[in-house]
Amino acid sequence: MVETSARLLRLLSLLQARRSWSGTDLAERLGVTPRTVRRDVDRLRELGYPVNATPGTGGGYQLGAGAALPPLLLDDDEAVAVAVGLRTAASSGIEGVGETSVGALAKLEQVLPDRLRRRIGALNAFTVPLLRTPSARVDPGVLTELAGACRDSRRLRFAYRDHGGTATRRTVEPHRLVCTEHRWYLVAWDVERDDWRTFRADRIEPRPPHGPRFTPRPPPAGDLAAYVARGVSTAGYPERALVRLHVPYEEAARVVGPANGTLEAETDATCLLRTGAGTLDVMAFHVLFLGVEFEVLEPAELTERIRSLRDRLTRALDRTGG
Repeated sequence: MVETSARLLRLLSLLQARRSWSGTDLAERLGVTPRTVRRDVDRLRELGYPVNATPGTGGGYQLGAGAALPPLLLDDDEAVAVAVGLRTAASSGIEGVGETSVGALAKLEQVLPDRLRRRIGALNAFTVPLLRTPSARVDPGVLTELAGACRDSRRLRFAYRDHGGTATRRTVEPHRLVCTEHRWYLVAWDVERDDWRTFRADRIEPRPPHGPRFTPRPPPAGDLAAYVARGVSTAGYPERALVRLHVPYEEAARVVGPANGTLEAETDATCLLRTGAGTLDVMAFHVLFLGVEFEVLEPAELTERIRSLRDRLTRALDRTGG
């Protein structure tokens, strides 16, 4: 029985790893006969796994989609990726997703071996998106509706509230959803204003029925994340920052990764860190982790913002014993 159960798990792992397998290939991988493979496939079906079989020379076995979600098998890297993704989702700003993510993460961590817990712990210690509490929650139904309209190239009608609370009616040709600074934005062509606009998703109230299909236009920028960040920067967030760290370049380089900003040596005892609006929390984290003095060279008014972020992070780490 133990041998059969282990073989079933191995068979399930193989079916999840590749789209289609021939019976001969599966038999060779499992060290059994094709007849045993057929029996094991039947056992998986009894457990709720929809395994499709196609007869003939070019046929084989394929794991399909069923009415319910059966348990999944994950390798080490996949388990780490899922755990980190759940931690990030817990602070995504999508209403209801945070609690669900925490529950799923608790189930996953309960069965993780110690070696993977250590990897996830290290990644979590250097993952800054968890530092900021989302200031606005988005109904996941609204996000689904917006994403569907983008996918189907269908015009959207909605009421939109600006930062002052004033509501207007909009008809747009939606292009993409972008998440930055823990907020969701819709990039769309505003039909009445005849121009591209960026809308905060938490301020959108869909007003179906929506309009007809449209022919997608060329996007306003190749990098939509940067495009949205520039729009956000006009609301009081700097497009970029330059900070002098009072620490040798070699020491800072062990902490600051290339995805977090550009680091360059200045003197034997100082280095410069350049970063953008979307990574200011990252900069604050590095300043705290290095435990060094810093100077904001541009823009100067950013000093208090980074100090505030650093202080918030310090308090958060004190509460969690980090």
